[in-house]
Amino acid sequence: MKLAIVILNWNGEKLLKQFLPSVVKFSVGAEVYLADNASIDDSILYVKTNFPSVKIIQNKINGGYAKGYNDALKHITADVFCLLNNDVEVTKDWLNPIKKAFDTNKRIGIIQPKILDYNKKDYFEYAGAAGGFIDKYGYPYCKGRIFDTIERDEGQYDENSEVFWASGACLFIKSNLFKELNGFDESFFAHMEEIDLCWRAKNSEYQIQYVYNSKIYHVGGATLSNLNPKKTFLNFRNSLFSLTKNAKGGLLGIVFIRLILDGIAAIKFLLELKPSHTLAILKAHFSYYYNLRRLLKQRKTSKNKIKYYQITSIVLDYFVNKKKKFKSL
Repeated sequence: MKLAIVILNWNGEKLLKQFLPSVVKFSVGAEVYLADNASIDDSILYVKTNFPSVKIIQNKINGGYAKGYNDALKHITADVFCLLNNDVEVTKDWLNPIKKAFDTNKRIGIIQPKILDYNKKDYFEYAGAAGGFIDKYGYPYCKGRIFDTIERDEGQYDENSEVFWASGACLFIKSNLFKELNGFDESFFAHMEEIDLCWRAKNSEYQIQYVYNSKIYHVGGATLSNLNPKKTFLNFRNSLFSLTKNAKGGLLGIVFIRLILDGIAAIKFLLELKPSHTLAILKAHFSYYYNLRRLLKQRKTSKNKIKYYQITSIVLDYFVNKKKKFKSL
């Protein structure tokens, strides 16, 4: 299996100095690439000087996560792409369980390792934890993380299992599948595009796997903090984008309930004295309605739509029924 590890970077020289050494050290047998999104710092110079084995692809513009990877992966030949954030520390032998899983089950198209918090290494990390799911209304959650409740890793998810989505912080995907799906939807720019990609893969009857004995540590929020209202905008809007494109069943009722739930979230931000996040949710909905015609056209191109949710509302379970951990759902 020819494996290419592709690190997307934008002005991340400091992060590359901290995390690239572990990737190069523990990824023997794989080719490592830096896909640079038109950085204006010394990222490229640092990599060229200190890691000459790392191949560099220079994107002409900063098209975000989605376009950045779409542009870069056109220049790479491999059986499997590993899309890796530049704020990730990998561990010894992290690639072997991934290769074994792909070799053992040919129906697997996408894999995610166990993602732990770099700063609290015995806790799962927000962006992916032990693999992701969504509820009927498109809200994401993970084994090991529901909303802001993050579990300690006590071995409770130490078995390989099928999940609904894999985190874009570290996502392994067969190259032929990436091409079959026409890559990421570039209208997302960043955030939730991996859920959309995984959803389309599931609708195309591929499996997505969480592999527990491959372990990485992720900083999270290094490019865009959770405190940034732009992140709120992208998360709410892109979730609606993905839901409209891919969901099975009557869309009107789902979007109506979603409108109510997002409205409650907007009020909650207002009560927390975070008006910029309330405004971000309103902007997300306006952007969604503006793009609705295009999204409905994309929806028609997906002939096969699977049941995508295991629970109806993670919002209800978490905030009303007080179910804070995945195993209590």
